[in-house]
Amino acid sequence: MNQTEPRKEPAVQAPSSATTDAKLELVPIPVSDVDRAKGFYGSLGWRLDADFAKGDDFRVVQLTPPGSPCSIIFGKGITTAVPGSVQGLLLIVFDIEAARAELVRRRADVSEVFHDEGGIFHHAGTKGRVPGPDPAGGSYGSFASFADPDGNGWLLQEVKTRLPGRGLLWDVATLTDLLREAEERHGRYEPTAPKHHWSTFYSAYVVAREDGKTPEEAAKEGARNAGGFRQ
Repeated sequence: MNQTEPRKEPAVQAPSSATTDAKLELVPIPVSDVDRAKGFYGSLGWRLDADFAKGDDFRVVQLTPPGSPCSIIFGKGITTAVPGSVQGLLLIVFDIEAARAELVRRRADVSEVFHDEGGIFHHAGTKGRVPGPDPAGGSYGSFASFADPDGNGWLLQEVKTRLPGRGLLWDVATLTDLLREAEERHGRYEPTAPKHHWSTFYSAYVVAREDGKTPEEAAKEGARNAGGFRQ
């Protein structure tokens, strides 16, 4: 073999920049009494998706909070975690006072609304809790807590506008407000706009707002998208 002959190495694939979607679907909740837990979460208005049993030692119960893409699962033989050991589960709500009031109506033992002394995230347990909502009224800063009969801990967290890149908040209240905003901004744009379909403005506006842009910036995004559309 000639010393200068190039070596033939197997081709190496360059790593792809794309990331495979991995959507959180189920969160196991350890409970001691399956029927009691089923009754509790059902009383909160959570949808019952499944209740399957195979013998006396295996049972699967699945429920989903209203508007959530992720569900909880509990039962018999599905987790070795100690009942009540799961803490800090977050339920994102648009209006924390309204969400808390609904839990109270449903007879859940829920705390008063609080914010954290550090202003970043809540501390473990009840450490650092300051009564009342976030003084600045910002998203991510206001909380309320409750627990299921075993002591598994849940938190409500208020999010009105997501930080950029956090995805869309598809609850009815948020989407309604965003569509009303888009309608008002589109009404200003439409009289002098080129021919376009309203949906191109609305969709760009909603996505821009949920990406953290101001109404003015979102309106520019809507106009830019709508202005490029021709029927």
